[in-house]
Amino acid sequence: MDLSKFAVEAKKKSAENRTFLQKLKSKNAREIDDVFHQLHDEVFEEIDCLSCANCCKTTSPIFYQTDIERVAKSLRMKPGDFIEKYLRIDEDKDFVLKSSPCPFLDAENYCSVYEDRPKACREYPHTNRKKMVQILDLTFKNTLVCPAVLEMVERLKKVLPAKGAG
Repeated sequence: MDLSKFAVEAKKKSAENRTFLQKLKSKNAREIDDVFHQLHDEVFEEIDCLSCANCCKTTSPIFYQTDIERVAKSLRMKPGDFIEKYLRIDEDKDFVLKSSPCPFLDAENYCSVYEDRPKACREYPHTNRKKMVQILDLTFKNTLVCPAVLEMVERLKKVLPAKGAG
């Protein structure tokens, strides 16, 4: 996975993708979900997250209290010590990682706390959720981070206009 090539491509398509996703907000939510979920399955058959891990290299998930407790326990740490060592509070008052890439990402792009990873990591990139129309701003942001999301949106642009949703 050539992440620098991806970054250039994502940035180049950024304005077009933002406009396209904004227009989808007024469309049939169930149809948007159906198409997204189908594309999610198709694209993740083709793209292996372990060949990329750009999300783990460049962004931080939000850590909720239950995530903090679960990950800290798996590392045999007290939650307070885990927070002090790994987390900071961001501008939205959420706990996020102090640094990137994620300190739990190894050289082969495996997560050392995978079984206990935060909810945000488990659900990323959020393209198989219900009511996708409610998170299209997040989907846009994820086109700049995740090659799979960019590919889904590119395919979506080809599929939905033909159905009158574009």
